[in-house]
Amino acid sequence: MFAELAAIMAPLFIGTAIGYGWVRSGADYPSEFVSRAVMNIATPCLIVSVMARVEVEPSIMGGVALAAAVVILSMGVIGYLLTRWLKLPPVHYIPSLMFPNNGNLGLPLCLFAFGDTGLALALAAFMVMTLSTFTVGIMMVSRAEGLGARLKALGRQPVLYAMVLAVALLLTDTTLPLWLANTVDLMGGFAIPLMILTLGVSLARLKLVAWRLSLAFSTLRVLGGLALAYLAARLIGLEGEALGVAVLQGAMPVAIFNYLLALRYDRAPQEVAAMVLMSTLLAFVVLPIVLVFVLPLAGTTPVAP
Repeated sequence: MFAELAAIMAPLFIGTAIGYGWVRSGADYPSEFVSRAVMNIATPCLIVSVMARVEVEPSIMGGVALAAAVVILSMGVIGYLLTRWLKLPPVHYIPSLMFPNNGNLGLPLCLFAFGDTGLALALAAFMVMTLSTFTVGIMMVSRAEGLGARLKALGRQPVLYAMVLAVALLLTDTTLPLWLANTVDLMGGFAIPLMILTLGVSLARLKLVAWRLSLAFSTLRVLGGLALAYLAARLIGLEGEALGVAVLQGAMPVAIFNYLLALRYDRAPQEVAAMVLMSTLLAFVVLPIVLVFVLPLAGTTPVAP
């Protein structure tokens, strides 16, 4: 089991450490350019590439997406009640509880744990998180932007159209022409490595403040999301790899995008940065333990991508 866990977690640890060390060494890393390239080119191509070559029942993908939506909604309700009880500004903390890092960390983890099928299922949770972040998330933190502006921002996201195309390919059992399949495979191939590197870069640039409160909310995000995801997956009836992916994606730490939104709209960015940093460190401790239980439940062993 140790060798299996190492095969899954080592690429994440090493890739994140390389990104962290790159920035700490003083070397330049164009985060804005890399993030745009990943979100606008690599990830859409990855979505189409994966969906075009795997065989996954649409109902199972829908179940994983539903489980992710249940976790996001439940964490929002819990976050609202908790912040009201603690007399904290809800808008500063609720988005961090609701929107996990299903991309930079969740996608590669599910890929290494369950292969291309796991990645395809993980993309379902990733799309739910992306759609909810660009709608509900921005709605919560923005001060002046109207619904039209938010929908316009969502409409500019290539991952949305990539998912529509991917679902169409899945439902119609359509095969891409070889020239197009090779192209999206090539362009999508740099998404996962750059996601992992960028995670390390972001962690190197974040600062830790109000660590006690950050630790409390980070623990709630990781462990609470884990428990809610497991309950939701069981109630929905997910089994095998779908169960494993739903649980892993539910246990993800605070998404880095929450910090970017907090910074843009001046919603306690330093506190959000601390939650991103601390929840990610906590996740690196918790996720190997989760894998010990998830892999047997899913009835699989780690699959090389």
